[in-house]
Amino acid sequence: MTEFALKSPADIARIVGYLHGTDLSKPKLVVIKDEKRPDISNRKMWAMLRDVSQQVDWYGKKLSDEDWKHVFSASVEKQRAVPGLDGGFVVLGISTRKQSQQWFSDLFEVMHAFGAEHGVRWTQADLWGGRYD
Repeated sequence: MTEFALKSPADIARIVGYLHGTDLSKPKLVVIKDEKRPDISNRKMWAMLRDVSQQVDWYGKKLSDEDWKHVFSASVEKQRAVPGLDGGFVVLGISTRKQSQQWFSDLFEVMHAFGAEHGVRWTQADLWGGRYD
């Protein structure tokens, strides 16, 4: 499967060139859809999660990057917790993979506020070489 990011007229020309060279001996499917989670948002999210997991003790415990992803996404979504099968509670999760850029903006706002309250120092740089804090 080949995927192309479509962000400018030059990208259209590149895709058309690719299509002209495509072997049509088998039918092909071309799909154009909105990008749900730009790669930069994904990298920024994981960098910020790493900073939080390395710097914050949460009720006496260190949480993993993945654990923090669940905590922050639950805050953005106002997720529900239900009783688990064997006791305890389960937070009904969501996939960040399917979220929009606006959702990520809300997530980063929650993470920045949390970081400010807990003294997190943001250490990772974004794509343009600047800091994201």
